[in-house]
Amino acid sequence: MDPSDINNQTIMTEFILKGLTDILQFEFLFFVLFLFIYIVALTGNSLTGAAVSLNSELHTPMYFFLANLAFLDVICTYTDVSNLLQILGRKDNTISFRGCMTQLYFLTWSVAAELLVFTAMAYAWYVAICQPLHYSKKMSREVCISLAVAVWGISAFGATTNTSLLLRLSFCGPIVIDHYLCEIPALLPLSCSSTCVNDIMTVVADIFFAVLNFLLTMLFYSFITFSIMAIRTTEGKKRAFSTCSSHLIVVTMYYSTVIYVYLSSGSSYSPNKGQIMAVLYSTVSPTLNPVIYTLKDKDVKRALRKLFMFLKGK
Repeated sequence: MDPSDINNQTIMTEFILKGLTDILQFEFLFFVLFLFIYIVALTGNSLTGAAVSLNSELHTPMYFFLANLAFLDVICTYTDVSNLLQILGRKDNTISFRGCMTQLYFLTWSVAAELLVFTAMAYAWYVAICQPLHYSKKMSREVCISLAVAVWGISAFGATTNTSLLLRLSFCGPIVIDHYLCEIPALLPLSCSSTCVNDIMTVVADIFFAVLNFLLTMLFYSFITFSIMAIRTTEGKKRAFSTCSSHLIVVTMYYSTVIYVYLSSGSSYSPNKGQIMAVLYSTVSPTLNPVIYTLKDKDVKRALRKLFMFLKGK
C-alpha cells in the first residue's frame, strides 16, 4: 500500500453521504414523502408493540413475534430514515466514521433479525393451521422465548462479525458514499485494502439469513396453502387466502430486495438500484407491516381501541 494512502486513512474521520438525488426541486418532495413514511412507520409499529404488550389477550405466539417485528421496524426506521431526512433537509451530509459503523451495525442487525422473525412467524402460523392439536406444545412459552433469543442472538452475531470485518479495512478515499446510508455494498468499493474476506462473509450471511430463510418460509406457506385448500367453505378459503397473500407480498418484497443488495455486492453492485432496494426494505416494508399484520386483525384493532381509550383517559 502507498504511504500516502495510509496517511489519508489516518486523517479520515468522516464520510460524506451523497443522498438520494442531486436535483434540488426533488429534495423537498422527498423530504415530505419520507417524513410522512417516518411518522407512519414509527407510530404504527410503536402502537402495535404497545397494544400487544399491554393486552393479555394478545399474549400468544403469533402476536409475540409480531411485537418483535414491530420493535425491529422501529429500530430500522429510526436508524435509516432519520439520517435520510437529515440529508434531504440539507442540514448535514457528513457522518463520522464511528457513526457510520454504528448505523451499519444496527441496520444489519435489524434486517437480519427481521428475516428470522418472518421465518418464526411462518412457522407459528404453519403449526396453528397444519398441526393445531400440537400447537400448545410446539409453540409453548418456553419455545417462543427460545426462538426469540435465537433470532436476536444470531442476528447480533452476524452484525458484529460483518462490522468487525469492516473495521479492519483501510479507507483511503474517496470519502463520498454513493448512498443515503452506510451499507456494506456501498462501503466496500471505498476501501483501499483487500475486501475478499468481506465479500465472502457478506455472501455467506445473505445466503443464510435471506436465501435459506426465504426457502424455509416459502415451504411453511406451501403447507399452509395446501391446508387452506382443504377448507370446505368458500368464505373460509377466501378469508384465509386474503391473509396469506398479504403476508406473502410483504415477505417476498423484503427478501427479494435484501437478497439483491447483498448478493450483488462488488463489481456488479449498482448504487442507484441499491438505493431503491434499500428504500423498499428499510422504509416501505416497516410502514406496510403494521397495516398488513394488524389493521386487518380484529383482535389487534380491539386492543388498539383499548390503548387509545387508556391514553385519552390520561
